[in-house]
Amino acid sequence: MKKNLFTIVATFLILGVLSFIFILSGAYNISQLSHHNWLTMSIIKMTTHSSIDRRMKENVVPANLKDSTVLITGFKHYNEMCVSCHGAPGVKPNEMVEGLYPKPPEIYKHGEEDAAQEFFWIIKNGIKMTSMPAFAPTHDDEKIWAMTAFVTQKLAKMSPEEYQAWNKKYADPTMK
Repeated sequence: MKKNLFTIVATFLILGVLSFIFILSGAYNISQLSHHNWLTMSIIKMTTHSSIDRRMKENVVPANLKDSTVLITGFKHYNEMCVSCHGAPGVKPNEMVEGLYPKPPEIYKHGEEDAAQEFFWIIKNGIKMTSMPAFAPTHDDEKIWAMTAFVTQKLAKMSPEEYQAWNKKYADPTMK
């Protein structure tokens, strides 16, 4: 038994030392222009989805997600802070997105009505090692739910013309 325990401890110690040497060697390219290998990408995706799935259930979805006032508030915030990276119907993401890895998803291309808990969690908390910031430090839950409502209930259903009409009608140039 002691021999097995010693072997396990020694193995982890050796792996730890080798990992530390690898980190210090600079062999891993951290450039945004260098994509992850399949193993790293698989681990990141698995970790991301498991982490979000475990934590998003804490959020109780409000009953007013389809309320027009909530959707308009969500549009204003999305249009101000999200469209430059994620785009919108008829609106391409900012050219800066070309230098990001991983690239922000163009969420307007996917209908995600049943994903409110997940979107709320991501918008509120952000995701490490991506370009997705956490909005909790600057937005209360009500505003984050409004953005979530717009993204999950309205955005994917909008035509480019409808998005532009909302932009003309509801965009608030003074909103910060």
